[in-house]
Amino acid sequence: MAVPPKFRKLNTFYKYYSGEKTAPVPTIIIGGNHEASNFMQELPYGGWIAPNIYYLGFAGCVQFRGLRIAGMSGIYKHHDYHRGHFEHPPYNNSSLRSVYHTRQIDVWRLKHLSPIDIFLSHDWPTGIWEHGDVNALLHRKPFFRDDIQSYRLGSAAAAELLEQLQPNYWFSAHLHVRFAAYLRHKSGANTRFLALDKVLPGRRFLQLLDVESRSDEPLSLDPEWLCILRNTDSAAVPSHAPVFLPPISKPTEEEIAEIRATFMDTFRLPENFERTAPTLSEEQNGSKPASWYSNPQTELLCKMVGLRRPFGAPTSLAGMHLPPPSKNPDEIVLDDDDGNNDDDEMVEGSLSKKTETSAPIANPDEIPLGDSDEEQQNE
Repeated sequence: MAVPPKFRKLNTFYKYYSGEKTAPVPTIIIGGNHEASNFMQELPYGGWIAPNIYYLGFAGCVQFRGLRIAGMSGIYKHHDYHRGHFEHPPYNNSSLRSVYHTRQIDVWRLKHLSPIDIFLSHDWPTGIWEHGDVNALLHRKPFFRDDIQSYRLGSAAAAELLEQLQPNYWFSAHLHVRFAAYLRHKSGANTRFLALDKVLPGRRFLQLLDVESRSDEPLSLDPEWLCILRNTDSAAVPSHAPVFLPPISKPTEEEIAEIRATFMDTFRLPENFERTAPTLSEEQNGSKPASWYSNPQTELLCKMVGLRRPFGAPTSLAGMHLPPPSKNPDEIVLDDDDGNNDDDEMVEGSLSKKTETSAPIANPDEIPLGDSDEEQQNE
């Protein structure tokens, strides 16, 4: 896990993994830049990381109660964006960070989705501040000013997806401040954006929203997304070099029908979470953790959809001890940019020039920021 030493301690997630605790409601998550990457990498296409907690993978789309929910994990860094997902445990100082950097192939795949309802990203889309109360944002985070003026705050890859997908809701995190915005796209569609603060006392890290459902269907795989994964599988190579992305079209009705036949038109996600690594108590009793675990959920999905493994990892279901990664002569060695200030890594570079998504507009239905500054004493 890439975090400053002061944060390297075991907290409470292991209790959900071991079964000591269970999430009280179905929970959909993405990864950020301070995760147990070796664990998340077991599920590149998504899967249960604990009972009732579903991870979308590098990028993914699922359905719940008739709503389409998509998202992408990680943060944007230009020097890794065009590469493949080449990392695997055990990580070196560089791959420990590059493993959570967003890749173009995932953005490319997401761009082929039909309309969705909700999108999740860790990074903010670049330019989103133009559609909310930027003065309130700068009051809370004055050191954002230079990056806002130079259009470097956030991810331009996320901005491209926002312009392309135009979901009803877009939720983000990463910048350690609550911020709301409302976009009216040129198409006439509207997107409500909300980012939340980090989970600390006195911070604004939680908000409840009512989103009207369309059915009683449980959490399910999305057939169109499965087609996209299959149609783009040839580009999923574990390459340090830029990956060629051939032009493709959105899945056809015939391709979706084929996927439906393969799954017998049953896309409900089975509750097939399975622990792959020793729990804390098992480890304390002498079980030795391995360097790499292959996850049965990934193996099953790859088999049913017809996917290769997306990176150079062993295919055995048993835990394996791998040698250290070989040195890549072309690798860009990253500094330990976490430093002592955990906001240092929050500002990301821009992928492209300013994206013209829509014109700012005052909206009475905007998710309000509020005028409370109680968080200032915690900054």
